[in-house]
Amino acid sequence: MQTRNKVLDDISQLMTNAMGVAQGAREEAETAMKSMIDRWLADRDFVTREEFDAVRAMAQKAREENEALKARIEALEKGGS
Repeated sequence: MQTRNKVLDDISQLMTNAMGVAQGAREEAETAMKSMIDRWLADRDFVTREEFDAVRAMAQKAREENEALKARIEALEKGGS
């Protein structure tokens, strides 16, 4: 009976060690994948959300100014005719 418990203890220890190795390998793979994705994104000229929002606000303002100028030109053309 003592031998059987020893075998089960050994198997249990082996499984525990294997789980630890698997966990470490998973964490290492996640870290490597994250680094790879970060490098890939850095190599692309992606903009941050803040930069995108700033440019979008500038474009909106330019559109509004353009519409105001267009309306002013139309009013001047009507008045001059």
